[in-house]
Amino acid sequence: MVIAGIVIDKKDEAKLVKIGVRDSKELSPQRREKLASEIEKIAKDIFVLRVPACKIDSYRASGINLDRIEAMKMAEIIDISSADTVYVDSLNNPSRFEKIIFGHLRENDKELIVKNFLDESIPVVSAASIIAKTERDKSIEEIKRKVNFDFGVGYSHDKRTIEFIDKLIKERKDLPPFIRQSWITTQVLKENSLQRKIKDFFFKKKEKCKEGER
Repeated sequence: MVIAGIVIDKKDEAKLVKIGVRDSKELSPQRREKLASEIEKIAKDIFVLRVPACKIDSYRASGINLDRIEAMKMAEIIDISSADTVYVDSLNNPSRFEKIIFGHLRENDKELIVKNFLDESIPVVSAASIIAKTERDKSIEEIKRKVNFDFGVGYSHDKRTIEFIDKLIKERKDLPPFIRQSWITTQVLKENSLQRKIKDFFFKKKEKCKEGER
């Protein structure tokens, strides 16, 4: 998980629009990377927080869900920023998400505007999403080089990612720390692997019984 925050002067917001900042999901990795370098020239401050998979698993084991993890990390960024007004792209229920963030702030002296899809309508939020996505892309590429395997983008919709995790489950007793154990995709693949092993066990046992009857 990568979360980013950007502080920008109101007068510089038009500069973000001018360079073509928009929702990071609509941009290619190459375009995001180029825009990220331009955003760095415009922003007063940029904050990036990385939460590794093993840390997320630790939070989840303590009963902290993903929404709260993200709210906690956003609160950390808000606390150290100099912004008076903060725009937050909400995950699900904006009012609920806002309350969670406020619950983790050290001081409640900032105006929070928490809504859905702000990364599509507010330039500074779009810029933050570009920074976060670019940093995530870099982390993914680092892991690929480390394992010497192209597993795609690391999302559940990518067939290469699913095949890679399934391969690791078959080959290893423990998964590496960069794979989130609490991810539903990982859990499903591990369950499927277990079911295959059970089927193979009973099939082999059945075949041995048949051989004994001959």
